[in-house]
Amino acid sequence: MAHTDGDRRPKYQRIADSLREAIQSGEYGPGDRLPGENDLMATYDVARMTARQALSVLRDEGIAEARKGAGVFVRAFRPLRRRGIQRLAERQWGNGRSIWSTDLENRMLEVDQLTVSEEAAPDRVGAVLDLAGEGTVCVRRRRFVLDGKPVLLATSYLPTSLVAGSAITQEDTGQGGTYARLAELGYKPVHFREEVRSRMPSKDEATRLSMSAGTPVILICRTAYTDEGRPVEINEMTLDAASYILEYDFDA
Repeated sequence: MAHTDGDRRPKYQRIADSLREAIQSGEYGPGDRLPGENDLMATYDVARMTARQALSVLRDEGIAEARKGAGVFVRAFRPLRRRGIQRLAERQWGNGRSIWSTDLENRMLEVDQLTVSEEAAPDRVGAVLDLAGEGTVCVRRRRFVLDGKPVLLATSYLPTSLVAGSAITQEDTGQGGTYARLAELGYKPVHFREEVRSRMPSKDEATRLSMSAGTPVILICRTAYTDEGRPVEINEMTLDAASYILEYDFDA
């Protein structure tokens, strides 16, 4: 990629842009090794620190990953396309399928960490669920792993009095998951609201999601409502931003 004298971008950024274009064009495919610091120094006539910064840009963007003693490689992981509307349709969970199966495209998604407990409701949760003094919620915490890579942390909160004695309080909620069980209890979710934010991860989140340095997380908070407008679940999700594409398909 040629750079004109009028290009005021830092040299490391120009090099990173050139490498990114080469990756996007297919010159470097998933798993391919990128030029190392010595190669970039010779090609672009720059100092080692500049070459190192250029490669760091691609790592921070989640495009590339460093392998100790081997170099920097194009990230082989293919992002998961999260279909925000189709996945929540009743025809999905109402027919015994997990809402996550909408996103998978024949890939392997598994829950490798799962806990279910009864806990005091955090203030933000109690306010939304309108617990009216009940004070406790059923809490379901999960970590989802796709193709061997942790991609999502999810914590669901449901009123204890509503789900007590049901499969929702067990690790295995059965076919169709939590929403199918809520429907059987007479609290079928018919409306959902999602709020989406982004920030840098905490140290614990970065560790649990095996995230590259500099990669943000996407925060999605979903509330499920019955036909009468009663909120029956809050699901707070933390997504590795480099592992997801958020897709929303709807009519005008």
